[in-house]
Amino acid sequence: MAGILSTALSGLTAAQRALETTSHNIANVNTEGYSRQRVELGTRPAEFTGAGYIGQGVNAETVSRSYDQFITNQLTSSTSAFSQSDGFYALASRVDNIVSDEATSLSPALKSFFNSVNEVANDPSSIPVRQVVISEAESLTQQFNTLSSQFRDLRTQTNNELQGTVNDINSFAESIASLNAKIVLDSNRTSNGQQPNDLLDQRDALVTKLAEKVSISTIPQKNGSLTVFIGSGQSLVLGANSAAVSLSQSTTDPSHKTINMAGLDITKSITGGELSGQLKFRDEVLDPAQQQLGLMSAGLAVEFNKLHETGFDLNGAAGKALFGFGTPTLTVPVTADPNNSAGSSVTAVYDPNTTGQLYPSDYSLSYDGTNYSLTRLSDNTTTTIAGPAATIAGPGFTLTTSGVSANDSFLIRPTFDAAQKITSLITKPDELAAAGTGTPGAPVPGDNSVALSLADLENKSVLLGGKATFSDAYGQLVSKVGTLTHAANISRSAQEVLLNQAKQSRESLAGVNLDEEAANLIKFQNSYQASAKAISITSSLFDILIGAIRG
Repeated sequence: MAGILSTALSGLTAAQRALETTSHNIANVNTEGYSRQRVELGTRPAEFTGAGYIGQGVNAETVSRSYDQFITNQLTSSTSAFSQSDGFYALASRVDNIVSDEATSLSPALKSFFNSVNEVANDPSSIPVRQVVISEAESLTQQFNTLSSQFRDLRTQTNNELQGTVNDINSFAESIASLNAKIVLDSNRTSNGQQPNDLLDQRDALVTKLAEKVSISTIPQKNGSLTVFIGSGQSLVLGANSAAVSLSQSTTDPSHKTINMAGLDITKSITGGELSGQLKFRDEVLDPAQQQLGLMSAGLAVEFNKLHETGFDLNGAAGKALFGFGTPTLTVPVTADPNNSAGSSVTAVYDPNTTGQLYPSDYSLSYDGTNYSLTRLSDNTTTTIAGPAATIAGPGFTLTTSGVSANDSFLIRPTFDAAQKITSLITKPDELAAAGTGTPGAPVPGDNSVALSLADLENKSVLLGGKATFSDAYGQLVSKVGTLTHAANISRSAQEVLLNQAKQSRESLAGVNLDEEAANLIKFQNSYQASAKAISITSSLFDILIGAIRG
């Protein structure tokens, strides 16, 4: 009798555990990251008797979760890839809208300005026509300033988003490390490999959220913890400990942020996730767009001023600069490294004879005690100049050094801030220099030779090695940004399909199906009732036996 009762009780307990687990599944049907659980049953060892081996019932050995490492890794990598493409596309679209929209584009202002210069060439003595040039020059510089300001706002926004993403990465890493400690503790409480399934699901959900921020790789450890790596193998989470990721700024350019971890710059090794998308946008779209816009404004100012200063105004006076960067002298911004030796300095001015050599990039000038190295930072092309040299001819600009010592370095930005700083300097229409000859105090109203040359600048290839006009340069900017944005949209759509497939694979494996769970409820209910019936029959048999003994 004891054997029947024990066997029935084991079935009753197993059915109860199965009903509890099924109820748990149903309750968490909408819980993000939850994996369906099931009770794993095992037959108890049979007991040998003279009549053979008699079964002793069932054990509820463990509660397992539906989990597959390959599918989980696939979901993690797909999440990172989609987040990168989605973030990059969203940011690139903003630049594309700015440079291509007719209302915000530079093209109309540029065209209107040269149209007004053409009108002066047609009627050089007309004060109203000259006034239009003054107005259009001011409108053109304001449009340069506006576009540059919009790029700067996007840079500030991108830096803020970078900081927010870094904060999220650190928060998720700390949470994963905390869960690692709990999982290891709970796993060690059992001797037969029981797993804290709900904690494992919570950790997997955090890993997926972390993958949205940055591409990661994970390695499960024997004690139940999970090691998480980012970049080129830097440990973000190791057991119950997490490392901190931080933003750092360049000493020469506070607006340029780098990703640091344990004192190392890991920016170039960051892949996937929102963080990579933000960095890619900055490096491949925003920086080149701002540099290209600056190239146009610097080239226009240098070339227009060069011709304008050869002419004479309505009063016979020599022409002066129409465009400036705060001052009539077109100086190039140079920033010295804070660690430079005392008294060392470098100044730079645009060279009007080599405008075609201007390139949309920053430069680094360093001195090793023997030679100077001028590096174009956009592609790390380096030119070596024998030193010491007081004057250095750069591509489109000239450098003058003073007191430079070994290991000093300087950041040179010929185009980066040009569109932000360009201004129109002439406010009086009679000061426009349209004539090719003149004498102070002797007006020459009919001479338009310089005005014709100024008008010809519109169609003259003076930029990018003499291969592009101002309109061509802007067209290249619009085309490049548009191409990158379109490619990002295609990549985003493709990655979204892959992500949905990965989610569907996980849902098929680990998702809770209410119809299936309802069927399980009925099945386990019947098992429970059957085991309870066996117990009832055992009780009746005991009663019969006891009654027979008493009788």
